[in-house]
Amino acid sequence: MTFNELGLSEKVLSAVEASGYTTPTPIQAQAIPQALAGRDILGIAQTGTGKTAAFVLPMLSRLEKGRARARMPRTLILEPTRELAAQVEESFVRYGVNHKLNVALLIGGVSFADQEAKITRGADVLIATPGRLLDFSERGKLLLTGIEVLVIDEADRMLDMGFIPDIERICKLVPFTRQTLFFSATMPPEITRLTETFLQNPVRVEVARAATTADNITQRLVATRGGPEKRETLRQLLRSADDLKNAIVFCNRKRDVVLLHKSLLKHGFPVGALHGDMDQRARMASLEAFKTGDVDLLVCSDVAARGLDIPDVSHIYNFDVPIHAEDYVHRIGRTGRAGRSGTALTLVTREDAKYVDAIERLIGNKIEWQGPRPDELAAGEAEPVARGRGRRGPGGRGERRPARAEAAAREQRPGSQQRSRPSGGRGSEDRGRDARPQRDGAHQPRQHGRPATPERGEQRRPARQEAHEPTPVGLGDHVPSFLLRPTRLPQSRRMEEEV
Repeated sequence: MTFNELGLSEKVLSAVEASGYTTPTPIQAQAIPQALAGRDILGIAQTGTGKTAAFVLPMLSRLEKGRARARMPRTLILEPTRELAAQVEESFVRYGVNHKLNVALLIGGVSFADQEAKITRGADVLIATPGRLLDFSERGKLLLTGIEVLVIDEADRMLDMGFIPDIERICKLVPFTRQTLFFSATMPPEITRLTETFLQNPVRVEVARAATTADNITQRLVATRGGPEKRETLRQLLRSADDLKNAIVFCNRKRDVVLLHKSLLKHGFPVGALHGDMDQRARMASLEAFKTGDVDLLVCSDVAARGLDIPDVSHIYNFDVPIHAEDYVHRIGRTGRAGRSGTALTLVTREDAKYVDAIERLIGNKIEWQGPRPDELAAGEAEPVARGRGRRGPGGRGERRPARAEAAAREQRPGSQQRSRPSGGRGSEDRGRDARPQRDGAHQPRQHGRPATPERGEQRRPARQEAHEPTPVGLGDHVPSFLLRPTRLPQSRRMEEEV
């Protein structure tokens, strides 16, 4: 099948041919005819299979008739992140080269006035994130009563990220007779029930089982420990990869993105960063540097896991195992796009076992290990680690008993008594009382502090001293497990000392 058989207009077909595409993907072949017929669509396919073009191309064909009015866009596309919204805008620019359409992008982090100017002139296509769209609507700068087509891209992410109230409000602002298109890589049953509120008798287009990964992606698990050793493991993987062209490294938290980015820069890797706390210009600049090859590595949070189309990414490294199993599908979907092969490596600690099990249950396959498993890795190094944690420096708890014994011995030496107080008062009476000779067996004055003497130590540990065993460290063999946990430094010190 070719694009000529899908019913697209001549202008759209000319732009598609100029882009170098001749054969539609399965999701495009099934969704485009239904979209041109005006049906609601629930599209499910693996990430990287061309879902964006599946709704952009039919929208361009429908928009050839009619004109947009001021503050009243004709079509609306909702995206979960700014990067995805900007990417969809690029698709309209590429495929709409033969159309005279006004495309407006409403996202946070950029000038409100510039966006308002585009809306005032009239927009045929409005691409927005839910928050900025509601800001415009509440200020009276935007009317959604003229929407003909509503597209909710990455639907599971939109609903799962807490956008349900915003989407419900937006759906009440658009006409009931609209056409609604849902596209996503995963569609859990609870999310499917929510879509029944937004779609009217939809056509379900599913070209692959939900939450599956592409066969052309090589997936491996790599055992490691946390902290600095985990960063060293990642650096070894980056240096040892023979076919590494570029790579995206995913972290679960924004502060880990900052720390890992700083660490890789310190060790000489060309790397950029991308996370939600960065301003929009910095995010777009970092993404553009990675696309153009100015940097080979991009350390990012899950803000870059959904739908970003970077065609030729050779490797994906999950520095942290994703907490939500669906995020794993989206992360590794950044490689192996458009039929290319890719590699996805996930660093796993012993604490990540439950997350790995959830991922394998979701994708329906076991992921092979590269090297030993975490439990095998921990078993081989448990003894040195335990000894390292139990060591104490001078004055530590391990040396407290000999120090006390030595102090007690010094007190028993001649001339070790404390200096007498000045004459007069109670001090002179105590001095006179202490100066009187003591009879044999008389009660000795009570010493201040704990009377830890060598004899007492011999009575407490006779077996250890006879066997010439080392002095027990800390609590000996009965150290509670919570005391063996590594100390967590404040973020500022950890970034300075552990890089």
